[in-house]
Amino acid sequence: MKNIATYVMGLDFGTDSVRALLVDARTGKDVKSAVKAYPRWKEQQYCEANENRFRQHPLDHLECMEACVKETLSELPADLIANIAGISAATTGSTPVPVDVSGTPLALTPGFEKDPDAMFILWKDHTAFAEADAINHLAHTWETDYTRYSGGTYSAEWFWSKISYVVKTNARVRKHAFSWLEHCDWIPAVLTNHKDPCSLKRSRCAAGHKAMWHDDFGGLPSEKFLSNLDPYLGELRQRLYQDTYTSDQFAGILAPYWARRWGLPEGVKVGVGAIDAHMGAIGAGIGQGSMVKVMGTSTCDMLVVPMEKYSRQAVKGICGQADGSILPGMTGLEAGQSAFGDLYAWLRDILAFPLEELLAGMLPAEVLSNAAAQILPALADKAASLTVNENDVIALDWINGRRTPDADFSRTAALAGLRLGTDAPQLFKAMVEATAFGSKAIVECLRQEQVEIKEVIAMGGIPQKSPYAIQTLSNVLDMPVKTTKSEHACALGAAICAATASGIYGSIEEAQGVMASGFDQHYLPEKRKSKVYKTLYQKYCWLGNASYAITPGQDQHLNKHNHENRLLKVEGK
Repeated sequence: MKNIATYVMGLDFGTDSVRALLVDARTGKDVKSAVKAYPRWKEQQYCEANENRFRQHPLDHLECMEACVKETLSELPADLIANIAGISAATTGSTPVPVDVSGTPLALTPGFEKDPDAMFILWKDHTAFAEADAINHLAHTWETDYTRYSGGTYSAEWFWSKISYVVKTNARVRKHAFSWLEHCDWIPAVLTNHKDPCSLKRSRCAAGHKAMWHDDFGGLPSEKFLSNLDPYLGELRQRLYQDTYTSDQFAGILAPYWARRWGLPEGVKVGVGAIDAHMGAIGAGIGQGSMVKVMGTSTCDMLVVPMEKYSRQAVKGICGQADGSILPGMTGLEAGQSAFGDLYAWLRDILAFPLEELLAGMLPAEVLSNAAAQILPALADKAASLTVNENDVIALDWINGRRTPDADFSRTAALAGLRLGTDAPQLFKAMVEATAFGSKAIVECLRQEQVEIKEVIAMGGIPQKSPYAIQTLSNVLDMPVKTTKSEHACALGAAICAATASGIYGSIEEAQGVMASGFDQHYLPEKRKSKVYKTLYQKYCWLGNASYAITPGQDQHLNKHNHENRLLKVEGK
């Protein structure tokens, strides 16, 4: 490592906001950070929750990125700024956007400024149910099963499903979309002023986990396969990419335009981007045997396993695997839950109805807002004091579909065991337990596939806000859980990647040794509760199986038998 003060910046584009974090690469010490919420997204412009449509305008990302970077760099000494060596970005995914021949998102071109289909299709957008089913049906009957390294099921949350939906339903976007970029590919392209979408360095992380890219397939699925889904997709393949790059790689030099606007030196290196959860796992210090749970509105569960064993051995039921998607030289695995904090927020919003509808106008808005903000903390305090019994209320956590095991976004949530005496704290307790049971189903799924899990690391908003949720998770898993010290591990992971891509360190692991977050809390399972939770978890599995009779999936001939067997296996039956 160089013997001068060398600094790097990590950008974390989350669901609600973007964060910039400046880090001293010599020590791993945070220097300064800033966060900006997306203004259009905050107002839910271009979104329709009842239709599962969630879109983000690229101006939100550009404007908030600039505001964050400028605030982070403000009032810093000139000699420190002069020693900033690199920038890398983590973003949500799969969050693709249609672009023109110059790589510009269509929403930034005349005539498309207010068209939701010309914007970023956020990871949580589930409009592409039917398109995902079509991909799965074709892949499972094709000479090559392109879902093999995607857990065996392609998701409505991912790249090809979303593109297929948009070009089927929007003729103008179909005509004008020259190519498509993942958010984590667009940000480095913007920062380096790379105008050719066919030649920019695409993220191995996004391609491998979300677009069915794999060496076994010669890259992306074949033109013939994609054309069978839609001729547009077959033609699009030629305007995408063949090669992919890991996040320790250098994408280009920061464009003079941004260097001048931000007051940065010439020659700042920009790293290849990656999905936020994957870079978050890096920031959390992931290694072999670690399961890093990135816990917020949803969860992403990240693991790394030996490439020599898992490069060709497919792990069933998860959200994909890709060589080098987290740590180069190892195969990265991803699983997760499509709702975690979102499930708690749903209950909060239900309980806030009187505040929003009956008391509006009677009390100051600030008072009502503060009251609503206290609902979940108050429920957590009450729920933590409740006993855990085998006859407690059981909930399913699939309020936004099921991501793992076996992605199926037609799944819905459910409650069982309600009585007249069931109150709000008991309902909240059931919701928290449901998210923990969903996590246990993922652990069991991975263990069935012989994936070793030695430790659980929790990071993100939930560990910071709800010790009760993390203690319940430890009890249900019957495993210790430790939480990261850093409040912004995804941005820290991006900074670690920037330190590697800019040449300060020779590998991500070397950079992790100095820069990765430590741990502040260690939760141990409470054995009496863990014993009761074994019985309650069986009831959770039974409820999951029973839910198929109430809300059968859209693709029953492919998915129903597989999902039922998965849950029965989880039970140990």
